[in-house]
Amino acid sequence: MEDKEIIAIKALDYVTDNSMIGLGTGSTANFFIKHLANKIKNERLNIQVVASSTVSEIEAQRNKLNLIGIDTLETLDLYVDGADEITNDLNVLKGRGYDLVKEKILAQSAKKFIIIADHSKRVNRIGENYPIPIEVLKSTWRLSKKILDKFGQGSLRKNAAGDAYAISSAGNYIFDYSFDEMPLRDLHEKILSSPGVIETGIFYAITDCALIVDNGHIEILSK
Repeated sequence: MEDKEIIAIKALDYVTDNSMIGLGTGSTANFFIKHLANKIKNERLNIQVVASSTVSEIEAQRNKLNLIGIDTLETLDLYVDGADEITNDLNVLKGRGYDLVKEKILAQSAKKFIIIADHSKRVNRIGENYPIPIEVLKSTWRLSKKILDKFGQGSLRKNAAGDAYAISSAGNYIFDYSFDEMPLRDLHEKILSSPGVIETGIFYAITDCALIVDNGHIEILSK
């Protein structure tokens, strides 16, 4: 069994009956969805789920989970997702996909937000291995870029085919930016204060717990 599946199974320890669970996006999250479906079936649990993306929605449907739309969501007990980067103080980078805003909404709304990841995602600082995704309004992206260029370097993300700009699930453009080192909170707030910026891929101080796996050994990071 690979590490991603091991850590996904471990996350089931946080699942309780009669709860609403948010489903993350990515290969590790897909393992969680699969094993969550098995747990619900075997233990006859009453659980509803909400998807963070079209991909996780399809996975939920394929595994016959009780899926509701995010537009009807009033409370969220648990949100489990993967990460592109995570630091020891539980700051996270996400957003290499196209559902940044929805992922952030679920993470901030959940009573408990858990990251599941393998050890390769651990970094000393956010932005160490990947640029920071920034979702911006299509109509004013040039103005946004002019401001962001004053303290960083980046460009609009291309789609998978490389023949057009990528469009987020909310219908916006996405920048991928690198910045000089500064305190993460300051960077996050500075980006968000830029005109036309909707959200960033920085999940600052909102993660409750992280399950990190390395060759089958699990480490739990918590506040």
